[in-house]
Amino acid sequence: MNLVRSELLKIRTTSTWWWLGIGALLSIALAFVFNAWVVNETLSGNGESLGVTGEQATPAAQAANLYTSGQYLGLMFVMLIGILMVTNEFFHQTATTTFLATPRRTSVILGKLVAASLLGFAFWLVTTVIDLAAGALFLSLNDHGTLLGEWTVHRALLFNLLAYAIWTVLGVGIGTLITNQLGAVITAAVLYLIGTQVVGLLFLLLANWLDTMSVIKWQVIWPAAASQIMISGGESEMTPAWWVGALVLVGYALLSGVAGVLITRRRDIS
Repeated sequence: MNLVRSELLKIRTTSTWWWLGIGALLSIALAFVFNAWVVNETLSGNGESLGVTGEQATPAAQAANLYTSGQYLGLMFVMLIGILMVTNEFFHQTATTTFLATPRRTSVILGKLVAASLLGFAFWLVTTVIDLAAGALFLSLNDHGTLLGEWTVHRALLFNLLAYAIWTVLGVGIGTLITNQLGAVITAAVLYLIGTQVVGLLFLLLANWLDTMSVIKWQVIWPAAASQIMISGGESEMTPAWWVGALVLVGYALLSGVAGVLITRRRDIS
């Protein structure tokens, strides 16, 4: 717990988390406006024109989407926090001091993983409270009810929490793999923002080539896509069941955590 507290202190006493927090709030505002428009159109019977069909067109599924607004960019921000928790040690040349103070490197990385997960929980809590307040007001004013009693909404909120925790863990894993701070941040951001779009396009082209839209379901192997699918309201022709996304994301988290520990234990720190 001393290691966890020290990691939280390192983040809390810098301005980094403020900037990332502001970015997360701005992403919520933009995403909420867009999702509110999609909800209004879908529940008015225009869902097919937006590509929203099947279980995803139900009021509960749309409410779940609204109550998790801002997840896409929010996950990137918590991933960057996880990266900075590791790369800051090398950027500010404090890695040697850290590992001399705590020779058990596994304990250091586990401390960073736990601290990262707690920060992910904090980001989730703040964003969820904002989404719940704004979403309940929007749905009530449009005579849809809050829909907060639906299991689909509860599941989306819980798995959104899991996504925030996992992406901070992924960030720590990336930081152990690429210790150069600028290189790690740029690589991760590009893969997340541009890589996700490229993967989606590739699967769409493959689906057209094979003349079957079910191929698009396989984009769940990409972690950013798995996060979105995990909190979706249900299965459709182009998206697998929510539990598939959850399993994929948990797998990435376990792989990232184990890799982070093994790499750090073998790395020469000088």
